[in-house]
Amino acid sequence: MTDSGPKFKILKFLKIIICSFIITLLLLFTVASLRTLSLDKQPPLIDLFLFIHPEAIRIPTVSFSETEINTTALLEFDRLLRKAFPTVFSSSLVHHELVAKYSHLFWVPGSQPDLMPYLLLAHIDVVPASESDGWDAPPFSAQEIDDFIYGRGTIDDKSPVMGILQALEYLLIKGYVPRRGFYIGLGHDEEVSGFKGAMSIVRVLKQRGVKLSFVMDEGLAILDGVISGLEGPAALIGISEKGQATVKLSVAMLPGHSSMPPRETSIGILAAAVKRVLERKPDTNAFVRTTTAVTMFNAGVKVNVIPSLAEAYVNLRIHSAQSLQEVLDLIQLTVGDQRVKMELVDGFDPLPVSSSDEKSFGFQIIKKTVLDMFPTVTVAPGICIGNTDSRHFKDLTNDIYRFAPVWFKPGDAQRFHGINERISKKNYEELVVFYSSLIQNCDIQKLPEPHSSVHEL
Repeated sequence: MTDSGPKFKILKFLKIIICSFIITLLLLFTVASLRTLSLDKQPPLIDLFLFIHPEAIRIPTVSFSETEINTTALLEFDRLLRKAFPTVFSSSLVHHELVAKYSHLFWVPGSQPDLMPYLLLAHIDVVPASESDGWDAPPFSAQEIDDFIYGRGTIDDKSPVMGILQALEYLLIKGYVPRRGFYIGLGHDEEVSGFKGAMSIVRVLKQRGVKLSFVMDEGLAILDGVISGLEGPAALIGISEKGQATVKLSVAMLPGHSSMPPRETSIGILAAAVKRVLERKPDTNAFVRTTTAVTMFNAGVKVNVIPSLAEAYVNLRIHSAQSLQEVLDLIQLTVGDQRVKMELVDGFDPLPVSSSDEKSFGFQIIKKTVLDMFPTVTVAPGICIGNTDSRHFKDLTNDIYRFAPVWFKPGDAQRFHGINERISKKNYEELVVFYSSLIQNCDIQKLPEPHSSVHEL
């Protein structure tokens, strides 16, 4: 026993080591198996995003007029947001409130409160759409055709709505806490001027004394093959948006019988007044000048009666280089006929031009985010030809930018408010990544050095 004692102890020690090693391996294998099972049960995050996005398109949040809005759909959309983004709505970091019953305002405070916050803006409502207009898929079906999701709101503006919130949901799940605080505003009546939604959000922020570093809303996009003479795609960031005016032109004369027509009738005089040279390239023409469109022409009540009154309504989108009054004076001068009465129905001046130089924080952050994702894209300032909710925020910031990384190829501009509005699945993924990167890029205190890829139009 004296000889076997040490050997026995050594063998016992070896057995303990081997058993411990085996148990450790078993534990590691078990943990790895459980983790694999848990991951298998939860689909990839981007797949969840692509599932949630069509659900938003299927809800017909249509604004017909300022007094006719689908509030039932807006309430349904509210329920979808709470279900789709549980972390956003349950996080102690995020402060959420309903504004004017149907709009949403989120506040995500930063860890460095001395950094001025910014606002990401989008809207929930859409314009009307009918399958009978010639859609390839029902406009509220979110049907997928050749990797494109079709439906009203895919471009304007539910992709940014869902993309912003999905980016925030993802960042919160990762445990992200921003250094620079930011707001997210989702209006519910942008398509009918935003007088209740966006303007109510503005009033709330004003009451709290909020000042914003910049606001980013929808507006311009990445144009690929749309601008003549420019090789390659261009990301245009809207630094202003056109003013708008509706002008009523009318001519009143004595009525008469069609069998004895005078040399000039009310219709003829008015037709001569509204006649204009047709722009050959409407897609690009709208970027460089004030545009005029006759949208309504009313005259006559009977086929054999020359009407006493003829009326036409003209819609103008006023370029930033002009004012509303200058355009009205120009119309009066162009018409040059005292028999034609001109009346301003409504209108407003173009929005102030936001900064876009190398010291412009908001513009350079947006530009950096675009170039990080799409290094070969040209980035340049542009004029937003439509009007957005962001125009109501001009008292809260000096810099308002209108951009979303939606790709427009030839013919896609006609889908905007038209038939077959759509977005590719890949492009929607890019939106989520863009907003996630933008939020993180805004955390810097000072602007970085100018991006290595310098692009100028």
